[in-house]
Amino acid sequence: MISDFVSGKATFQKMMCREDDFWRENGVQALTGRTATRLNIAERYVELDKTERVNYEKLLIATGGKPFVPKMEGSDKDGVFTFTKMADAEKLAEKLETSRNVVVIGAGLIGVSVTEALVKRGLKVTLVELQPKILSLLMDAKGSDIMENVLRKAGVTIITGQSVQRIVGKPENDRAVGAVILTKGDQVCCDVVIVAIGVVPRTELVVGTDVKLNRGIVVDNFMQTNVRDVYASGDVAETLDFTLNQNRLLPLWPLAVAEGKVAGYNMAGKKTEYAGGTNMSSLKYFGVPVVSIGIANPKEESTYEILVKHDPDRNLYKKIVLKDNLIMGMILVNDVERAGTLFYLMKNRVNVKKFKRDLVSDDFGLAMLPAPLRRNMCLGCA
Repeated sequence: MISDFVSGKATFQKMMCREDDFWRENGVQALTGRTATRLNIAERYVELDKTERVNYEKLLIATGGKPFVPKMEGSDKDGVFTFTKMADAEKLAEKLETSRNVVVIGAGLIGVSVTEALVKRGLKVTLVELQPKILSLLMDAKGSDIMENVLRKAGVTIITGQSVQRIVGKPENDRAVGAVILTKGDQVCCDVVIVAIGVVPRTELVVGTDVKLNRGIVVDNFMQTNVRDVYASGDVAETLDFTLNQNRLLPLWPLAVAEGKVAGYNMAGKKTEYAGGTNMSSLKYFGVPVVSIGIANPKEESTYEILVKHDPDRNLYKKIVLKDNLIMGMILVNDVERAGTLFYLMKNRVNVKKFKRDLVSDDFGLAMLPAPLRRNMCLGCA
């Protein structure tokens, strides 16, 4: 909800996941404002700053991710921000009071959300993306083109296929952001630069320990690492992607919540297996709803069956990706009402051979499904 905070739509109180008295009421000792600096697995304790130790019987590492900031000359200037922490959002909101032009680096999920928040505040935004298309991890080329047109109509300048090489200062104050220099040498004047490229797992705490690392912390389907009684969940953990049937990083809030619950149950002694997740994004940019789930843009299209419906007059686009008559992914633009039904079919690996042509029709819904399947869905059975 950080973009809602920056746009003025939400206050900090509205954004809170837990009320202040939640921890006291549930007997939780919350050590806020502290840093875990070292993990000692042999003696089972976590060392905090100021040399304090916290002993454990079971340990959950839920350190999340940190913004990826590429090396750029001038990235330390006043007016350069990331977009993942509340403290950053508060400083950014204050800075925007005296700003007119903003450059956003990265046109993925975070970057486009930032851009919409800035436009709502009346700022002029230039969106810079290294890939040829915006939202390239969520969309295929057609979906990206639709959303690019939506952003351009809202007044956003979009530059693709380039990155920011250097941030330069203002003529009167070199320490403050004045412009960016792009790959091809073009200069874009601005007061603020927001880096919204993505996040990398915060694995520092386990580096040098016996905890197995790949890109993130490797866990099993019970959220346990290779070290007994040490668990991990959220953006720092590599968890099961059920579409690929393999573990990988899936830095998404709903999945982090589900993984945390599974870890909590298992740490408390109730054996619970994680059913897996996948790439799932449901958002609304400039009034246009978008859903992207699973393998929505396969690199080897020849091994998949792809169903598409595109209605330019309604700015509508639907794409269903199938393999062996199972739904592997989807993109829905401006028609997302049936996303829940489609996701049920996908998650439960329902063979859609008999009705797959209906999946992208305007009339698709529960009534088109076989009666036994309909009953199972209504009863909540897999």
